Amino acid sequence: MPALQDPRQAQAFRFVRCGYADGVAELAYAFDDGPELVERVVFPQAPALPAERRAAFDAALRLLHLVAGVSYYKAGVPARIVVDGWTPDAAAAALMDELYLHGLAEFAYRNRLDLRGRIRFPRGGTAGAPATTLHLPRRTLVPIGGGKDSLVAVEALKRIGEQATAAWVGRSALIEACASRTGLPMLNLGRELSPLLFELNRLGAWNGHIPVTAINSAILACAALLYGHDTIAFANERSASSATLEYEGQAVNHQWSKGLAFERMFHAYLKSHVAADLHYCSLLRPFSELAVTRAFARLPQYFDAFSSCNRNFRILGPRPADRWCGQCPKCHFVFLALAPFLPKPRLLAIFGRNLLDDDAQTAGFDALMEYRDHKPFECVGEAAEARAAMEALAQRPEWREDALVARYREEIRPQILTAQLALEPWLEPSGEHLLPARLSGALDAIRGA
Repeated sequence: MPALQDPRQAQAFRFVRCGYADGVAELAYAFDDGPELVERVVFPQAPALPAERRAAFDAALRLLHLVAGVSYYKAGVPARIVVDGWTPDAAAAALMDELYLHGLAEFAYRNRLDLRGRIRFPRGGTAGAPATTLHLPRRTLVPIGGGKDSLVAVEALKRIGEQATAAWVGRSALIEACASRTGLPMLNLGRELSPLLFELNRLGAWNGHIPVTAINSAILACAALLYGHDTIAFANERSASSATLEYEGQAVNHQWSKGLAFERMFHAYLKSHVAADLHYCSLLRPFSELAVTRAFARLPQYFDAFSSCNRNFRILGPRPADRWCGQCPKCHFVFLALAPFLPKPRLLAIFGRNLLDDDAQTAGFDALMEYRDHKPFECVGEAAEARAAMEALAQRPEWREDALVARYREEIRPQILTAQLALEPWLEPSGEHLLPARLSGALDAIRGA
């Protein structure tokens, strides 16, 4: 086997091969002629693939190969991208160009790289015949992340009687516990990164944030065809489309693959290249984070099980002793967003402390409101939402004297136009979504209608 080299010295990144057998997909990559980096995706107890779905599954597998490659490409970001064995058509190449450029924008910003003009997938392959209708079973895969959003989506689907499966990628006891509590059938898919990737990191490879939601979306597209579901319904709300910051003329959005732009492109690609009746959407797309937290506040059965704290889901490094570290942007935002909709004692019982009465948390809440700092690189709501939630608390006797709420009243609020601080407009849904007609009733369930 060739020796591992620093991938930053490579001339090309290669998509070597992909294949599927007996419930396991293998995705192989390489830098130049170096050793293969082989990732495995495990589909447990996978049924035999019906012959009429074979072409669609092969197309979905090729898509997964391209999408999952972002985890490895970013280690070296070489100037050439090579796809061995086939040539993507214009639509596939355009989708990958957008995904790698925008999905790696935060990675590029943090590493002071400029990927514009550098990422260009090979193109020119024949588009082939349009995807056909497979008459997939009318069932929905709902990705579960362990946080409030996916649980709101699950309960909305249950309320309209939709047949659904709670699905997640990777091992997580916390996610499994939440999925079990939904009462839905469960599907835990495995993803095993190439161990050589961690060796490359030790050699000095570039490292940083990747568009994980895009990778999970491609895995679930394969799963939908294998297990028989016609819809993949994520729980990404509309604030995911808002950029974290702008850097040298490029919008940098930590949540880009959770945003509407990616959803539209991925949805269109599945329809045209994989299966005409495979739907990809986000059930929460019309709603703000505040509207979602209001809906979650009506689901007390999950209060002692959920967690949005990302430190629970690290591949490496320590995790919090309980479900909330109380220090990270996700803990800060979920606490602040739930506070207007839950009795104060109930919220403090969930977190085990009052984050808004702790001066040590000042910088974290300032960043959420984009006061003296930009919005954190995390899956949190818009700064204007955070300000509206804080304003609502500033009006309430039980909250207004807490340290950070009092500071907001005295120092921050005088600098903000009061017309921009109303909570109610954030609770109204927009009309933008890609939901199939049969799921539209779930929107009323989320609103509480």
